[in-house]
Amino acid sequence: MKCIVGLGNPGKKYSTTRHNIGFMVIDELVKRHSFELNKTKFNGKYALEHIGNQKVLLLQPQTYMNLSGEAIRPIMDYYDIATEDVVIVYDDLDLPTGKIRLRQKGGPGGHNGIKSTISHLGTKEFKRIRVGVGRPTTPQPVIDYVLGSFPKEQTDDVQDSIVKSADAFEAWLEKPFIEVMNEFN
Repeated sequence: MKCIVGLGNPGKKYSTTRHNIGFMVIDELVKRHSFELNKTKFNGKYALEHIGNQKVLLLQPQTYMNLSGEAIRPIMDYYDIATEDVVIVYDDLDLPTGKIRLRQKGGPGGHNGIKSTISHLGTKEFKRIRVGVGRPTTPQPVIDYVLGSFPKEQTDDVQDSIVKSADAFEAWLEKPFIEVMNEFN
């Protein structure tokens, strides 16, 4: 079984924020395949379905970003999902809006959701799709920036990055992640 985890914050208040781009990717996959996030367990909303001949679990932790690992580890244990079969998708300040970057491992880069994930998985070696949200262009705290919504002029770039991220996950269902990295990076 393969698993994609989109990081974000639960609730309507956060649904369109930069920090919720991971949830937006899961929403794209759910819409694309007519799935529903109709299961709840271990502080997560998820769907357990098939894409092609591959069984997949699509997860949105409901723990708030900083505690994401608290939802990821238990669901992996419950469904016996190996770390190499998981990809985490999340927002990245160091990439321009609309860009994505796939990696097989790495540090948290200041991202608290990834810090929590590393802590609960006990490793930095998990696949990830980093989705660019850019850096603030005006002086403001980073937390205010990532909890803010994208401006209207970035709508096309944001949607493009969501689609590309979902495409990358689907490609990984059919070929090795290293090939997917070469194709999408």
